[in-house]
Amino acid sequence: MKNIGVLVSGGGTNLGSIIDAIGAGKITGGRIALVLSSSPAAYALTRAAEHNIPTAVVDSAAYKRSAAFDRDGFSIAIAERFKVAEIDLVVLAGFNFVLSPAFVAAYPNRIINVHPALIPSFCGKGFYGLHTHRAVFASGVKLTGATVHFVTDEADAGPIIAQKAVEVRYGDTPETLQRRVMEQAEWVILPEAINLFCNDKIFFENGNAYIKE
Repeated sequence: MKNIGVLVSGGGTNLGSIIDAIGAGKITGGRIALVLSSSPAAYALTRAAEHNIPTAVVDSAAYKRSAAFDRDGFSIAIAERFKVAEIDLVVLAGFNFVLSPAFVAAYPNRIINVHPALIPSFCGKGFYGLHTHRAVFASGVKLTGATVHFVTDEADAGPIIAQKAVEVRYGDTPETLQRRVMEQAEWVILPEAINLFCNDKIFFENGNAYIKE
């Protein structure tokens, strides 16, 4: 049984999809051992507590030094809590911060993120949350979606595990598009990717991730 550590910053809708998938038997071989939030006010902590999942907070506000952010110190504090919880897989589920290279190196091919677009489009620095959907909407593309990928030092550039396309419709707004991408893609492929990892179904070749038959 693999221990999953989920990093959150806000409402925890993606966390909810993971909890629901575990309850429905769609994720086997893994359990959420810790939900860690960058904010003590995150509703994701309430979601976790309602399901008797251990929680912790590493308050990002404590690592802001005037205009600078102490990313290394912040990442070290998270790593310490994950070490105690013996975390095998780190899941970024609406986590609003970039982890330090040292943290990423400590969990090689063991950190996954869900991005609200079809990588390599609309990804990288500045593409997160509604910013991504606004860019998609403004571009005029007809398909968007979500991607689950492993995390590396370069933003949104790690090996892709799964992708799911979602139609961009006439009359959409960035907000309606965001909701549909979450419901039709993010909440589907994130639990699927976690299940694949927990059952040792992912392998690597030439820097890419593939699924065992």
